[in-house]
Amino acid sequence: MPISMLESSIFKDMFGTAAMRAVFDDAATVRRYTETEIALAKVQAELGIIPKSAASKIAELADSSKLDMAELKRETEIVGYPILPLVHQISKMCGPDGEYLHWGATTQDIMDTATVLQVREALELIEADLDELDSILDRLSDDYRDAPMAGRTHLQHALPITFGYKVAVWLLMIRRHRERLVQLKPRVLIGQFGGAAGTLASLGDQGLPVHAALMRELGLGASPVTWHVARDGLTEAVQFLALVTGSLGKIALDVMLMMTNELAEAFEPFVKGRGASSTMPQKRNPISCELMLSASKTVRQHAGLMLDAMVQDFERATGPWHIEWSAIPESFILTAGALRQAKFMLAGLEVDTTRMLKNLDMSGGLIVAEAVMMGLAPHIGRQTAHDVVYDACRVAATSGRKLSEVLSEDAKITSKLDRTLIDRLCDPANYLGAAPQMVDRMRARQFEN
Repeated sequence: MPISMLESSIFKDMFGTAAMRAVFDDAATVRRYTETEIALAKVQAELGIIPKSAASKIAELADSSKLDMAELKRETEIVGYPILPLVHQISKMCGPDGEYLHWGATTQDIMDTATVLQVREALELIEADLDELDSILDRLSDDYRDAPMAGRTHLQHALPITFGYKVAVWLLMIRRHRERLVQLKPRVLIGQFGGAAGTLASLGDQGLPVHAALMRELGLGASPVTWHVARDGLTEAVQFLALVTGSLGKIALDVMLMMTNELAEAFEPFVKGRGASSTMPQKRNPISCELMLSASKTVRQHAGLMLDAMVQDFERATGPWHIEWSAIPESFILTAGALRQAKFMLAGLEVDTTRMLKNLDMSGGLIVAEAVMMGLAPHIGRQTAHDVVYDACRVAATSGRKLSEVLSEDAKITSKLDRTLIDRLCDPANYLGAAPQMVDRMRARQFEN
């Protein structure tokens, strides 16, 4: 059994997705290496640096699917990097024309550019998932725009909100992540080609033209200076994934708490056997939420690793680069897995508005004590009103009586507010503030790509 959960035949589709694994697996990686080598030969032939016939043969015969992976592994363990072993095999595939392969490049050029190509493909998958999740949350916030529930701060009843408002807050985060993704692409999707120390010295005055042509060929951005040891672009990509999974973790925590027996306000979709216990038949555990929360914590750790890997010595580093080899693919796979769980969970979320109302009323009106205070304040002053209502709340809480009953017995209150007004102020449904309108405002703020 593989050590990593991301490769386990049992767990891999709980923590990741097949589509994202396919972006970063060995076959995809060597294919991207080969793609970069072919593109380099092509543009160098167009610039007259190598024979056009050689570039044609390289494009025709270089085939990553024909690599001897066992030999590539063996030689990589000796060299420490896979590009020289790759070039050895592809050169043999191409015959004499293979001598023109990897002209003026260095190992890190090929590996970095291949990684950026993988990141570009991976971000397309993330983007599609975020778009879909946006639509799910937009619909959910609209469906429950006016559904009252208890708003909680410090895990205590605070003021009434609507469930649509809660979902709109989730939507705000996802919509901002979509904006971030568009904004980071020009900084992240930049290819690498600098030669041994980044100066392209081996290509003379053709170095910069080759660099520009290679990036055009691959559809990547071009950097004005080699970024061998300037790793902020790839680091930003993983920080972005940490932000996404952090938001998914927040959503997961909310739903997990709402799924508790004590609250019972919302539940993951029912699938027979899902979340079941081996010993307790009644259990319905929040499986998707647990996986989302786990991803948020693990990707956060990878984000920290990427920051550490930015601290590199001189013009080519001794070691930190290797951290990226695990942090980048694992972060993308975990994020894809978390997004998959979020889409499943939220698209089929079971919402119990009746239980929300019951929970909202469980304090006997204490949750709208602020409403009473603000209704009384114009008559006796805000601070005095606060103290009077505070005392009434203590009586209601200790006696188990409704707040409206206690208030209606206090002459300091009844001399200013009649019973009808007291009852209206103590109805949580009348104290939703701008929550429904905020849902409308959030939904109206459409993302523009």
